[in-house]
Amino acid sequence: MAPAAALPIAAAAARVASRIAKDWAKAVTTRLIPLALIALTATLPLRPVVAAPLLAQAQGQEQPAVRPAHRPAAPAEIHGLAGPYMAARMAAIQNDYRSAADYYLQALAQNDTDGYLQDSALVALISAGEMERATALALTMSDQGRATELAKLVQRTELARAGRWDDLIKAIDAAPSPEDAGDMPGGGALVDGMMRAWALLGAGKAGESLSAFKKLATLRGAAPMVNYHLALAKAKVGDFEGAEELLADPTTGAHILGVVARAQVLSQLERDKDAVAMLDATPGVAEEPHLLALRDRLAKGQTLPFDSIRTPADGIAQVFLTFGSVLASTDEPDPLALIHVRLAEYLAPDMGEAHLLAAQLLQGFGQFDLAEREFEKLRELGDMRPIAELARIDALTRAERLDDAEKAALALTATHPELAQGWIALGDLLRQQDKFAQAVPAYDKALSLIGDKAPEARWFPLYARGIALERAGKFPQAESDFRAALKIRPDSPQVLNYLGYSLVDRNEKLDEALKLIQRAVELRPDDGYILDSLAWAYFRLGRYDEAVAPMERAVAAMAGDSLVNDHMGDIYWMAGRQREAEIQWHRALSLKPDKDEDARRIRAKLEHGLDAVLEQEKSNGGRLPEPAPEPAKAD
Repeated sequence: MAPAAALPIAAAAARVASRIAKDWAKAVTTRLIPLALIALTATLPLRPVVAAPLLAQAQGQEQPAVRPAHRPAAPAEIHGLAGPYMAARMAAIQNDYRSAADYYLQALAQNDTDGYLQDSALVALISAGEMERATALALTMSDQGRATELAKLVQRTELARAGRWDDLIKAIDAAPSPEDAGDMPGGGALVDGMMRAWALLGAGKAGESLSAFKKLATLRGAAPMVNYHLALAKAKVGDFEGAEELLADPTTGAHILGVVARAQVLSQLERDKDAVAMLDATPGVAEEPHLLALRDRLAKGQTLPFDSIRTPADGIAQVFLTFGSVLASTDEPDPLALIHVRLAEYLAPDMGEAHLLAAQLLQGFGQFDLAEREFEKLRELGDMRPIAELARIDALTRAERLDDAEKAALALTATHPELAQGWIALGDLLRQQDKFAQAVPAYDKALSLIGDKAPEARWFPLYARGIALERAGKFPQAESDFRAALKIRPDSPQVLNYLGYSLVDRNEKLDEALKLIQRAVELRPDDGYILDSLAWAYFRLGRYDEAVAPMERAVAAMAGDSLVNDHMGDIYWMAGRQREAEIQWHRALSLKPDKDEDARRIRAKLEHGLDAVLEQEKSNGGRLPEPAPEPAKAD
């Protein structure tokens, strides 16, 4: 699942921007940084090992004495080039960017002229956010006359960071032109062209800069993206009327940075009322405290300064962020999205959107510790927006840092008690820790905040509260929540299954329960949990032969689930297939049931058979009698 982009682009602009960004990504993958992806699968041709004093800067003068526990150290027996290279490849496959960078640099210490190793190390360093070492490596590659396009891009970024605008323009103009570049400067690449336009502004050539942006906007499909930057450039030189004309177009300015820039432009034009109306009409503004703060200042008659772009370097940072956002907006985020976002962070360290998108991408790649560093930077900037905190809570939860996640959720609900999503996140976190009774009040608060005016928004907290109530032993209230959720979404397979299975497990309303589960199976015919519920409903109704087929499908889908295998054993037993039942119970035991009570029940079935266990439970209020205590041993 793709992380939510920090810089969403209006729908029409997104389609064209996506095509342009993907074309750029294809060029980067095949022409610009060939090793970025190839190194993960290619076999490195091993060359003679040469001693070389390489990358003193890139490796850094200070190395940690002890590696953090999550970064595997190179085994002591690894020597030469092969070991570090293979360790680097494995780390890269696992998206462990910091370890990959260290190992690639170890390999480069053995062979400092291998272009594959250099480019791989550069990709890993940038992905890890270690931009100073990445810049040093890019310089080394350039000094050796083997700079890749990624290395050149890093060098251009460094020129922008240093404000060396004339040098940046020369570097872009010197780039070789592809066959289809025409007369576009810098080889016609859109990123290069936009960087060059901002560099012209930095060099004091405002007229040439605006003309360059306008020329770029004529490229097929590029106008929405380029016109946003043209609007920023116009506002930077004081042409607020021209900037407003561009930003008023939804395909140009209908994203969070565009909304902020337009509010500032309108304020500079003494149109504060229009700015307030624009913010009020912006979807989701109530969940963005910094937009609400802008609105409050405008409502009080304060004139907002135009500081969306303070320097041309900020403009180039937004170029990288735009491309990173588009590349991140697919089901499987392109790894190059993180490269672009890291370059944006390097140029504009206080750009909250860049840190947020980096955090979301790192979450998606499973690098939760690196993601937490980005959230920490947001907190240092005083940018504690709810969307960032919700993403942080998710990252901490997935990193199994549940105590920290719970503290973050409690802090969010304390800071923004009006935010229903914060209470839902807290309830989910408590429920995940089996704190079911504590989760219920969190969902209560969320539902009271949502009210009755947004029924669709009530569906999930009703369903989640129902689960918490059922697990807390309050089934009548849980059943009420499940049925309320079904009124909102009658064809929700999750709710149909949960309510149906709960009724089956309680041996209540079995005919209705079967219909609920059958409908869930129609909606999700391959879901192992739902198939298990269907089989168990048949079991409870005494229709054992009918239960076999769905249960076997459930086991095939969830072979490693102890409970499903246990159910399969019970069904086989009642269908007269005792030997197969015993095999399934043995398998269920080997998969280590979650509860000791479940394991004890399986062992009892293996020793005495299911019939005997059911009889014992019937005479003991539905539970297996506790085992008799072992007699004390005589001294």
